[in-house]
Amino acid sequence: MNRYESLLLTALLSGSLVGAGAAEKPQNFARADLAAVASLRDRGLADDTAYRLIESLTTEVGPRPAGSPGDKAAVAWAAREMQRLGLKNVRTPAVVVPHWERGDAEFAVIAPLPQSMPVLALGGSVGTDAAGIEAEAVQVADLKVLAALPADAVKDRIVFFNGRMARTRDGAGYGAAVPVRATGPSAAAKLGARAVVIRSISTSHDRFPHTGTTRYAADGPRIPAFALSNPDADALERQFATGQAVRLRLRSSARDLPPERSANVIGEIPGSDRASEIVILAAHLDSWDPGTGAIDNAAGCAILMTAAKLINDAGLKPRRTIRVALFANEEFGLSGSRAYVEENAAELDRHVVGFEADFGAGPVWRLASRVNPAQLPAVDQIHRAMQPFKLERGGNEATGGADLDGLARLGMAILSPDLDGSNYFDVHHTANDTLAQVDPAAVRQSAAAFAAAIWLAAQYPGDWQRVTTEKPARR
Repeated sequence: MNRYESLLLTALLSGSLVGAGAAEKPQNFARADLAAVASLRDRGLADDTAYRLIESLTTEVGPRPAGSPGDKAAVAWAAREMQRLGLKNVRTPAVVVPHWERGDAEFAVIAPLPQSMPVLALGGSVGTDAAGIEAEAVQVADLKVLAALPADAVKDRIVFFNGRMARTRDGAGYGAAVPVRATGPSAAAKLGARAVVIRSISTSHDRFPHTGTTRYAADGPRIPAFALSNPDADALERQFATGQAVRLRLRSSARDLPPERSANVIGEIPGSDRASEIVILAAHLDSWDPGTGAIDNAAGCAILMTAAKLINDAGLKPRRTIRVALFANEEFGLSGSRAYVEENAAELDRHVVGFEADFGAGPVWRLASRVNPAQLPAVDQIHRAMQPFKLERGGNEATGGADLDGLARLGMAILSPDLDGSNYFDVHHTANDTLAQVDPAAVRQSAAAFAAAIWLAAQYPGDWQRVTTEKPARR
């Protein structure tokens, strides 16, 4: 059990997940606080700060995978921009992060119809030797189909996972498809496979492979793992449809390097009469390296930084402290958010509400939550106050994002202005994740909607009680 898991267990045993015993009488927001929503909306829809921040980060820094020079440059950029935007108590607590280097990769069909295709190594994959790997391939749809094959069906072969991801607005299609990327290489390795190729966990029709982390089982062999774009996966599928044996050749120079020092970047709008209570705004500063990380997750960082700026610029003084936390290494292990939970162990119960932006640039289309039932009337009031944004009312099963997972499991309430992810997985984790994919109008609306919800969360006149129900699995 690591220190992070110990903190979760201690909190459970000490009863810190138990909310107030009696149901709280619904508390109504002050008229002035509700009226401020209109001001934040008007300011936000006319403010291009979020787009300019995305432009700045992707141009000045570019890709920023954990442990890379871009990672370090992004930390300096974020601290500078937080100060420029007027946030207080800006700081950069150190975080140790893994350092994996992608290198280059090659993929070729040797038979029956020879041709090469662009490919990416999956994040964390081991490489091949200089000669690469050549072997016959076996096509399967998913992990269940793989598990049902005869014991020696994939031994000394290359496994091609060919399951498709469904396009959804809320990301549910990704949640259903991503286990193949996360655990498929280890599952195939235990059956004797030499390598794995997956159809990208992506909805794109462009020829951009989609990377992302694979997680090797500690008790099994590690084999090289690659992703093909959807069009190339279609082409490989047609090779199998000939009924002839399909033979592939793969090569990768991916490798692990020693860990590096990175940092979380934190800035605040100090609260007034309830300053000891924290409304945390979470996004991750790192990105994968094929693109420049505009959608994932310069946009999330920019939305939350801009939301804080809008509140400051409107002259609003929040009751609770609003804390913007840009975390290190979400993509390859949640190093930053885990370190944050450990370092702030003494004040975890002071984190009363969390917001996370890690699903593109928007627009916001729904307000969901994960709150104690006693606070559902408050969420209803926030939703009504945000009607000019024309948001749907989501349920109370929001999961938050990966970077708030630890705090949410300790009972912190979650408010979730949900970003529209209909097209998010067309560019996510690909070379096409660039500034060109960001709609300035959408990101303006997103920053404004987040600002309104954050402001009201900070102003809630009652107590944000702890959430006692088990946190649902992230999609």
